[in-house]
Amino acid sequence: MKKLFFACLMFSASVFAQSNTEVYLYDLKKDKGTFSLGDGKNISNNPGYDSQPHFYSKKVLVFSSTRNNQTDIAAYTIKTGEINFINSTPNGGEYSPQRIPKSKDISAVRLDTDGLQRFYRYKYKTGENTEIIPDLKVAYPMWYTKNTAVTVVIVGNSLDLIISDLASKENKTIQKKVGRSVHKIPKTKLVSYISKAKDQWEIRSLNPKTGETKKIINTLGKTEDICWLPNGTILLAKGNSIMSYNPNNDKDWTVFHTFNSHKNISRIIVNSKGTQLALVSD
Repeated sequence: MKKLFFACLMFSASVFAQSNTEVYLYDLKKDKGTFSLGDGKNISNNPGYDSQPHFYSKKVLVFSSTRNNQTDIAAYTIKTGEINFINSTPNGGEYSPQRIPKSKDISAVRLDTDGLQRFYRYKYKTGENTEIIPDLKVAYPMWYTKNTAVTVVIVGNSLDLIISDLASKENKTIQKKVGRSVHKIPKTKLVSYISKAKDQWEIRSLNPKTGETKKIINTLGKTEDICWLPNGTILLAKGNSIMSYNPNNDKDWTVFHTFNSHKNISRIIVNSKGTQLALVSD
């Protein structure tokens, strides 16, 4: 029994485990419908784990950040560079912070030191928290509506894609063996996710209303961190580069930007206006 608990704890920890990572924020430029990367800077600048950025609003970006040997939710004010922490959890850490639709509150995955992993709602100003989905070990959530979450959930030793209806408290499994990147597809009612069901990983679309899924394109090797530009272009992190692919126009991946100062890029996200991009790098 102790061995089983230890194995489950190690799998939960490995889902979030990374080395000394930093969060960077870049400007995005648009010229005649074409996007390119502009100036950027390290906004976390902090020893330890800093990752999983999310644009809370046009003024604030939130991310998971190491503080006093624990991981809390940091709120970065884009204009001033000021960082404030939303919560303090002495016996655990928060991951994957996101704004809940139609609310000022934030959701996050909390991993306690005893291995208990839960999905919580946090008041933005006070950090007061309540549990959202009691019966699932959520690892990577994505809010579809204020009452519907498309989540990547730890089930045994794998990750499954599940749609959770918070009103009815129903959870529907869509696919087993998936990756961590789940995003809304711009100007559609669809969601994208990473399928690891085959040796060649795929980016697939999901209609949360019907459960229908379709292949969009293969990833490049074992890569899984993506996001979408407002024009429907997918950005994919690979090594020290960001690749791009537009399902409507392109036949294959092309290089969007290559960095000299970054390696092992992960966790990329673009704001709703397409004017800024945040990424995580060693």
